[in-house]
Amino acid sequence: MIYIKDIVNICNGKLISGNEELECHNFTKDTRTLEKGDIYVGIKGETFNGNVFYKDAVKKEALACIIDDENVLDGDYGDTAIILVDDSIEAIQKLARYKRSLYDIPVIAVTGSVGKTSVKDIVYTVVNSQYKTLCTKGNMNNHIGVPLTILGLKDHEALIVEMGMNHMGEIHVLSNIAKPTMAIITNIGTAHIGNLGSRENILKAKMEITDGMTNGTLIINNDNDLLKNVNYDNLITIGIDNKSDYMATNIEDNVFSSNFYIGEEYVSLPVGSKAFVYNALFAYAVGKKLGISSDKIIKALKNFKLTPHRLELIEHKDYCIIDDTYNASLDSVNNALDMLGKVNGRKVFVFGDILELDNYAEDIHKEIGKSVINNKIDVLITVGENAYHTYSVAYDNGIESYHYDNNEDMLKQIDKIIDIGDTILVKASHGMNLTQIVEHLKNFKN
Repeated sequence: MIYIKDIVNICNGKLISGNEELECHNFTKDTRTLEKGDIYVGIKGETFNGNVFYKDAVKKEALACIIDDENVLDGDYGDTAIILVDDSIEAIQKLARYKRSLYDIPVIAVTGSVGKTSVKDIVYTVVNSQYKTLCTKGNMNNHIGVPLTILGLKDHEALIVEMGMNHMGEIHVLSNIAKPTMAIITNIGTAHIGNLGSRENILKAKMEITDGMTNGTLIINNDNDLLKNVNYDNLITIGIDNKSDYMATNIEDNVFSSNFYIGEEYVSLPVGSKAFVYNALFAYAVGKKLGISSDKIIKALKNFKLTPHRLELIEHKDYCIIDDTYNASLDSVNNALDMLGKVNGRKVFVFGDILELDNYAEDIHKEIGKSVINNKIDVLITVGENAYHTYSVAYDNGIESYHYDNNEDMLKQIDKIIDIGDTILVKASHGMNLTQIVEHLKNFKN
């Protein structure tokens, strides 16, 4: 349990007002979702100062506000405790490190170039089948989100945290806060290669997930060309192609579902694609490590539900949409195209830029153009500066292709391109906001 006085002491803060003996439970940085009794954390961003919203927190009867800008304070605090600290982000990181030290529970950390959130979600499904589990919500996988997740620990028996990064050193910080007992690296691809310079550097950055572990277990995808060479004392491998501790065999891919064996255990997964077979292997390995029975693991996998915007199947009266707009990388695009390529009927790919590729952008987007051809996609619709390279490759190879500079231009024309019976895959980096296109297609009426 954390009290107001703990926040003051751990963060070297100053109690401006309020009762230092109060217990602190829920922490949030968003006054819009803040509920009575929560702790509000004012955080400065590049374009905003969250400290100024402390008044909204006071009006909503926050138990306390952690503030790092004394200039916004005006003395009208009601019953809300006000704690002044030097840096709010450093404060919640210190508090999360302390909160983690109070719990002797399994902590599973998940990272990788692609599939982090999907693996986190499916591992949660398995672990939560036996243990009351706290799990990262949404995209709270950075230097702010991970501490806030940990601060949500109450009577939980397990914790799963997703860890993302853009630069070297970021996961090192997160691992030393979360102190995982088990870590998963899904794969090493090209996401953020523009910042890190090479896949080898991406591997180094992802391996930082082990920095906070003591006698912990690392689980890796043994089919990944870089991960298969990793050495670690307590290593568990999963795979399909290379001999591994846990392997999927006799895979039946039914586009929107898959069946396979792990050893002698038959697994039925309500999601298609090879990528989710790997995800299920990670979840199975974690479950076995935590002593969960095979029957309980297999039942959890069978009942797994996808997070919205991740290969989410939406059935319109005239066509099917595969909404995979949450994010994109070369690997995840290739996986989604492989899935689309197995669909009967006309296959349409709506594709927007993959971001943060720097000098690699043109080559990677051209590579996706080749994947469009190899998977026999019938129609390609692209938007964005880099996706133009994908369009060019497909167009030059005779594929019906359309390119637009922005979403608005695409929205004006897409109804004329889409036809009854189509299966439409929509994918791009989150920043391209192709959820706009999905919403339009969902609501379109012929």
